[in-house]
Amino acid sequence: MYLEFILTSLIVIATPGTGALYTVVMGLSHGKATSLVAAGGCTLGIVPHMIAAILGLAAVLVTNDTAFQIVKLAGAGYLLYMAISIWRDASLFSPERDRQQRSAVGIIRHAVLINLFNPKLSIFFFALLPQFVTAQDEHAVLRMTEYSLAFMVMTFVVFALYGLFAATARDKVLSRPKLMLWIRKSFAAAFVTLGLKLALAER
Repeated sequence: MYLEFILTSLIVIATPGTGALYTVVMGLSHGKATSLVAAGGCTLGIVPHMIAAILGLAAVLVTNDTAFQIVKLAGAGYLLYMAISIWRDASLFSPERDRQQRSAVGIIRHAVLINLFNPKLSIFFFALLPQFVTAQDEHAVLRMTEYSLAFMVMTFVVFALYGLFAATARDKVLSRPKLMLWIRKSFAAAFVTLGLKLALAER
């Protein structure tokens, strides 16, 4: 059962989404250390969804259309904000001396918000955990917590690998101005696409 959970989770986590995309952006722009901070922030963004699923609050998003729409649109709006920020920030993929410094707190805040405003993540936990934890299990809450923490660890590892891979290619990117511009605009477009996808998503 545990192996099935790991395999299912890895498939979900490894599928590129907003968190992975943000980690790659930070890796390309700021290097390995910053990509790890971003991966950590995205992992922390899972905590509210994990708690909601364990406490049953995620059921509200499943059954209450208004609540789902509010969270969904907030998330889509934030992704569009990220797209605009990346599009306008010419220093994002620029040499060290020209690049704006970003604090770890700011990076973590953005990463957490990206996941926090994604109602699909709460619904994913709400749908996933009951498949591996039965209501008859007297340690159901503990078991759900264990599975959730395992999911968080896997998320950090996979996102960190994405970020470190991006950071490895950073020097080649920074040496080619036209490529940097193309990548920056491509990432902005990707955030727009993900934002629109979320805005149009159904439960």
